Amino acid sequence: MSELMSDTRIIDTRLWSNKARNLSPYVPGEQPQHDNLCKLNTNESPFPPSPKVGEAINAVLAEQADELRLYPAPESDDLRAALAQLNGLDSKQVFVGNGSDEVLALVFASFFMKEQPILAPDISYSFYPVYAQTFDVELVQIALADDFSVDADAYSQPCGGIIIANPNAPTGLLLSLADIRKLATEHPDAVIVIDEAYIDFVNTDDSSTDQAVSAISLIDEFDNLLVTQTFSKSRSLAGLRVGMAFGNVSLIEALTRMKNSFNSYPLDKLAQAGATASVLDKPYFEQTCQQVIDLRESLTAQLTTLGYQVLPSHANFIFARPKDGNASMVASALREQGIIVRHFDQPRTQEYLRITIGTAAQHKRLIDALQELSN
Repeated sequence: MSELMSDTRIIDTRLWSNKARNLSPYVPGEQPQHDNLCKLNTNESPFPPSPKVGEAINAVLAEQADELRLYPAPESDDLRAALAQLNGLDSKQVFVGNGSDEVLALVFASFFMKEQPILAPDISYSFYPVYAQTFDVELVQIALADDFSVDADAYSQPCGGIIIANPNAPTGLLLSLADIRKLATEHPDAVIVIDEAYIDFVNTDDSSTDQAVSAISLIDEFDNLLVTQTFSKSRSLAGLRVGMAFGNVSLIEALTRMKNSFNSYPLDKLAQAGATASVLDKPYFEQTCQQVIDLRESLTAQLTTLGYQVLPSHANFIFARPKDGNASMVASALREQGIIVRHFDQPRTQEYLRITIGTAAQHKRLIDALQELSN
């Protein structure tokens, strides 16, 4: 009998498939439930979603509750139309799914199950290796440069596909559109996936970067480019579970075929209504994104004053190294005060903390605690 320990329980794995037994699942960020918790570990928005989201969901419940007995629109037509209009695309170039994680899983199943390996950064979203293992895809991890940037020149080898988070996680660094164009040009027979979970937090006024535009602007130029995004970060809807992809109609058709082979109704009626309302409330979206950018710059300055090395982030988090490099100690000390940040205990990241951008009050609590630690 094969056994695994789960908490204090012994799990009998004798009825499991070899695949289930050998998987190393993704470990999500903690979602603890404690009073007075300062939660800066999972990159959720510090702001509520647009008020129009609640209005749209309540309207469904009040006016169309009887329709909840019916299946939702399988292709989320209204939401896809809103996203297409927002990005200057045709609806046939838009795909939506139950969170960007489901969209990315379908990406692996649709485009990466090939003989050649796929390429991804060695420090990036930690779900990529899990997807590769789940779908029996060979993954070759390309080392980030010494400054943690993605080196596009290192991706010149033959491959079955490339996936890069941009801005990258947990570093927050941005890959230029010129480099994305280079990747798509060099690999015309491989799908290049740019995972833009944090793209809306790029500061368009930042002179340190030569671009601040989504790779969506390139999809009409490259039929092998697919861009994924999410409602979980910039639209404050992590609890609603909505993700999307943009690309050539042939790529979208492949995703749709794969979706309909697993889960033909991925978004329920409430999620579709709420997400569509969020897209249509552009002023609120722009306002909250700018607030996050301003809070990020302020927190970066405060941490720098305390002697932290902070990477130039374009996301709703920062990647910061305490001056003595003892990030594990700092994370533990903060936890004792009810402040949770993310520490990745791997060789190249173990001296850094990833800190989600929170409210001004949360930042004050964090800085006060760090100042106390340094005394």
